[in-house]
Amino acid sequence: MGLSNLGIFHTVIGLVALIAAILSFIRYGKVNLSHPTGKIYFFGTVTTSLTALGISKHGGFNPGHVFSILIAILVVVAFFLYARRKGNNASRFIENFCLSLSFFLSLIPTVNETFTRVPIGHPLAKDITDPLIGKTLLTLFILFIVGSVYQFIKQKRINKTIHA
Repeated sequence: MGLSNLGIFHTVIGLVALIAAILSFIRYGKVNLSHPTGKIYFFGTVTTSLTALGISKHGGFNPGHVFSILIAILVVVAFFLYARRKGNNASRFIENFCLSLSFFLSLIPTVNETFTRVPIGHPLAKDITDPLIGKTLLTLFILFIVGSVYQFIKQKRINKTIHA
């Protein structure tokens, strides 16, 4: 598959982070930083974002690196809001959204790289312009929107219960 040692490390840590996020979504309806799955997602995503800066298929700084920096910023902002937690307030909405957006954005290069590499020798997609990648990302974007609305409604109920 042509991965460097850094690429292998990056991929393994990234997959662990994504699996942790999925488990957190299933259990809590969000990436919950107060539980182990949320912490694994946070540290794994920061590590994956930083290691991505040392990887370049096309040489030099590219849009993928900008993506990695954006994802790192989102999870750090979410962690900062979580650490300053003063109960369930407006910052919980931003925290949840930042973590969900970082997860969705992480899936874009994951889908692109997976579909253009797997199965080895006969990948699912020829390149990133393949319609299969576009349809998959559109489906994931719709799930992101639905999930974000769900999290907003759930957080609003929690906030209302706490303040009532």
